[in-house]
Amino acid sequence: MIKIDDLELFVRSAALGSFSNAAREASLTPNQVSTAIQRLEDELEIRLFARSTRSLKLTDEGAKYLPYAVEALSMLREGHERLHGERQTLQGTLRLALPSDLGRNVLLPWITEFRQAHPKLVLKLFLSDHVADIFRDPIDIAIRYGQPDNASYVALPLASNNRRVLVASPSYIARHGRPTTLDDVMQHQCLTYFLNSKAYDRWIFPAAGVRRQITVKGDLLCDDGDIARRWAVEGHGIAYKSWLDVCNDVTAGRLKILVPDQPGEAAPLSLICPHRRQFSPAVRDLHAMLATRLETMTKLLRKYVK
Repeated sequence: MIKIDDLELFVRSAALGSFSNAAREASLTPNQVSTAIQRLEDELEIRLFARSTRSLKLTDEGAKYLPYAVEALSMLREGHERLHGERQTLQGTLRLALPSDLGRNVLLPWITEFRQAHPKLVLKLFLSDHVADIFRDPIDIAIRYGQPDNASYVALPLASNNRRVLVASPSYIARHGRPTTLDDVMQHQCLTYFLNSKAYDRWIFPAAGVRRQITVKGDLLCDDGDIARRWAVEGHGIAYKSWLDVCNDVTAGRLKILVPDQPGEAAPLSLICPHRRQFSPAVRDLHAMLATRLETMTKLLRKYVK
């Protein structure tokens, strides 16, 4: 039988990337955490982590299981609170930093709905592609792409299996043709991104177990992911975007996936809290809501890429 404590240590070890950090947070020894993870692996009959002397990474099976573990723990906490009458009306101020494109076009309606369900809660949104400093900026949580790179904060997965995809509009493809390889993509007009005057014109792809990098060019550059997506929809070029950013456009036919047999770079999405004490009921409920809906979106990716 799976133990709740083991499940919690699995989630924290995945977020912190270390048994030692998870042990320190839980006032345990690294060996106790390792034993708990081994016990969970034996119960599930899968290997959750690929261990080495220098790193701790989730296996494919571990990455697939992680969102279910997070959701199970969230439901157990919610059930306990409701059973004991501890759940209170959500109130106070919640300050969120969101990526520009995803925040405006995907998360905003859901966050607005969440606020309508909790009318005593005040929401302050900060939308930008500049990475917020959750320790210095006036925010409570941030929703961020990429692997968590700092074990000092709490990172809760929202869409672990999200990836980047190459997309273009039907009108662009009609005028310029459909590229079938990454080499073809380099000959096309590409919509590139810049931040702090640095252009991100080198797109990375995992190819046959190695890292493939291509250098692209284009006459339209911006520092806002929402603009790049809009330009792509309008037929101005090829974009390399998070699937979550373009999912609705692809399913509606406004954008088409290019080179579908070439996997894109991983782009996991997480909810970041500066400190464990800021994982309030409002943050917990919002995380559970977003994780459930984003999981539905990431499942659609399998229909379009190999």
